[in-house]
Amino acid sequence: IKGVAADKQVIITTGAQGQPEAALARMASGRHRDIDVVPGDTVILSSTPIPGNEEVVSAMINRLIRRGADVIYPPLAAVHVSGHASQEEMKLLLALTKPEYFVPIHGELRHLHAHARLARGLGIPEEYILNIENGVVLEFDEAGAVVGERLPGGYVFVAGSGIGDVGPSVLRDREILSSYGFVSVAFAWSFATRELTSEPEIVSRGFVYEKEAGELLRAAQEKLTAALRGTSRVSKRGLDEVTRETLSRYFYDRTGRKPLIVTTILEA
Repeated sequence: IKGVAADKQVIITTGAQGQPEAALARMASGRHRDIDVVPGDTVILSSTPIPGNEEVVSAMINRLIRRGADVIYPPLAAVHVSGHASQEEMKLLLALTKPEYFVPIHGELRHLHAHARLARGLGIPEEYILNIENGVVLEFDEAGAVVGERLPGGYVFVAGSGIGDVGPSVLRDREILSSYGFVSVAFAWSFATRELTSEPEIVSRGFVYEKEAGELLRAAQEKLTAALRGTSRVSKRGLDEVTRETLSRYFYDRTGRKPLIVTTILEA
């Protein structure tokens, strides 16, 4: 700021929760267009991390310290200030606006009911206080307010050209893939004679280091071959279950991991 000494400047900014594109996070990583954090600066975080944000907030604090800043944050100092209005502030807003209808929003159901109770205490009639949850239709016309039906809501996942067709099972498979990789198994089976007609072929991707995979997969092949030849579950579903159970147990015992196992059964 031109004309103001650096030790006389106070900058109020966003990003105390470590949001990657908020101003403070960009300052911490040196990406802010106008503001540089330099040795001697003091940064005060006036909020405690939201549960689940601890890691990103800690990383941001470390980046600020690396740039030479002195960072003050709870619980090192009592600087926490709530970002939500107090009851007295809510009362003031209601007194200033004098609403005909009151619809509490933002919060869990217990918070909404507490806010409605506050409005009743200020004289807003019960019939003009509308406690509704996410997805409930609220219509206003000449006659007043009408609470309608609840529409389906929630997350809608978009994958490529598909919208809403990614369900829990797909997400679960993707989570396993990203954590432990996958193993593909293929073998031929004669449903007429109820016997294995080819050795299982096992291929893995993203599961174990390539140099270690050879011995592990060969041993897995032997385990699976023995299990298939000794099983009484000879339907396609039964063979798939035997394959998954055998390999999943073996791989977990050897590596502590549970890769996604994909089975292909060829009819001989």
